[in-house]
Amino acid sequence: MHPGDLETLSAQRICSDCVAETFLSALIKKEGSPEHCAYCGEEAARTLGIGDMADMVETAFNDHMIRTGTEPPESERALYADRELNLSWYREGQETVEAIEDTASIPSAAARDIQAILEDRHDDIEMARMGAETEFAADACYEEKKTDAREWHWAWSSFEHALQTEARFFNREGSALLARVFGAIDQLRTKPRHPVIVFSGPQHRINHLFRARVFQSDAKLEEALCRPDLHIGAPPARLSNAGRMNAKGISVFYGATNSASALAEVRPPVGSKVAVAKFEIIRQLRLLDLTALDHTRDSGSIFDPTLKDRLERVAFLQTLSERLTRPVMPDDEAFDYLITQAIADFLATQNEPRLDGIIFASAQSRKGRNVVLFHSAALVAPMELPHGTKISSRSVEYDDDRSSPDYRVWEETPPAPELQESDANDPFAFVPWTLYSSTEAGREPTLQIDLSSVEVHHIESVQVRSTAFSVRRVRHPQFVQPHQTAPVSTSDLTKLQDPL
Repeated sequence: MHPGDLETLSAQRICSDCVAETFLSALIKKEGSPEHCAYCGEEAARTLGIGDMADMVETAFNDHMIRTGTEPPESERALYADRELNLSWYREGQETVEAIEDTASIPSAAARDIQAILEDRHDDIEMARMGAETEFAADACYEEKKTDAREWHWAWSSFEHALQTEARFFNREGSALLARVFGAIDQLRTKPRHPVIVFSGPQHRINHLFRARVFQSDAKLEEALCRPDLHIGAPPARLSNAGRMNAKGISVFYGATNSASALAEVRPPVGSKVAVAKFEIIRQLRLLDLTALDHTRDSGSIFDPTLKDRLERVAFLQTLSERLTRPVMPDDEAFDYLITQAIADFLATQNEPRLDGIIFASAQSRKGRNVVLFHSAALVAPMELPHGTKISSRSVEYDDDRSSPDYRVWEETPPAPELQESDANDPFAFVPWTLYSSTEAGREPTLQIDLSSVEVHHIESVQVRSTAFSVRRVRHPQFVQPHQTAPVSTSDLTKLQDPL
């Protein structure tokens, strides 16, 4: 196309009424100028230069569309070459003008003008000499491109590597990546009744959690049965070991939505005893449901410059749940838990919206779901006991069949004190005694133990699910080079076969 003709064509204007695509039409109304529209003749409508429109079409096609092949794929060429089959091959996608017209919802004349501008822009003499097709050629075809989240995966792998080998605590790049991944995550859409952000607590579907603890000593078990709020609830900081979602010394509450999952998660050895209790959630919490990330989706106009990044983010999030909850071998926990620990810290302290915990699939129970409540939401309300109460626990004698131990807890309360004259007007004189540690200042109780739910499980056997794979064994003579008496090792053979 002659430069003068191209300049004249690019200067033509198109009005918002001629553009039915919502995003583009709104953009023209907001940023366009009132000039003559070359496609409908309107004199005072808001318009945009067709050259500017071509720029946006080019960007949108680069981000969201792909030019299809001019020949059948290599794997199918033999089929179409077979004369007996007599198959006809048709190129996939829409021709350039049609694709522009449909995506931008503009008149055919405007689509042809944009195609002409872009074809001229991508014209290549060398490609033309070889008879090769160029971008936006009139007979080229385009179809929607699949979302590619490779950049997100590369960034995430780099973050994992940096946590393990470089900067563990003050990682600005890591914080920026987590903000991109989890920021405004409550606005993502998922399938109905499976939101990414779940509210739990009174009047909500998740209003209680189960927690289990393994005991290999009857004395420690009896101590825990006396005060299950202290011994089955989240441990104090000094006793908190590192876990999937917490570093050592940070007390969090690991629970499950059912008793069986809680029992499976602690992986008790045969012969041990496990105390399991239900904890009521007594205030509203906001939890991130990792199991819902598989169903996240986003949409919008391909002319919106933010859509590409949003779609890639969603594609990455759809794989993140499996990545964060895959089983970790005990020897690898110190390294492999670093990333999930960093995520939990970020979500609890820096993310917007601020979260109280995470729901994730159980690695030990196929049907169960686990919930970790961050430190700020992990405090169990102490049992209400009169001051001076003595508590004891023991297992009562077995029945005759020696199969049913009877665990009992005794609470010995002191006699009620006489009301002193100085206490007559004190409304708190006989408030039941509770035990709050000074380290809990600033934290509001979130959980309350259901004392009637406490059970002791005797672990008699453990069921293992596995998939067996056979091992093949092959025997062959060793390779010996000519003029060499000693046999050549397998590694030497490999070097001979592959000098690189």
